[in-house]
Amino acid sequence: MARRKVTSKSQKAKARKGARRYIPKRKVCSFCVAKAEDIDYKDPSLLRRYISDRGKILPRRRTGTCAKHQRALAMAVKRARHLALLPFTPAHIRKTGGLV
Repeated sequence: MARRKVTSKSQKAKARKGARRYIPKRKVCSFCVAKAEDIDYKDPSLLRRYISDRGKILPRRRTGTCAKHQRALAMAVKRARHLALLPFTPAHIRKTGGLV
């Protein structure tokens, strides 16, 4: 009795000629591109881009900011929250009408 060769779909895809894999575009820090010296905590419209719909600070892997600017961004968001420029929780977001 002859044995059959078992191959998966991924192995078949790799075996095809010209099969290319997805290479994501590298994210660039928007603060480095703008050559920002510091991040202003008094600008909530800028900071809202880096906050989720649940009111959490988005991570570097999602936003593309560098480590230096992510630390400054976190401090700016926390200061803006303390001065009531940004919400702490989603309950505040629901009451005030959203993060638009």
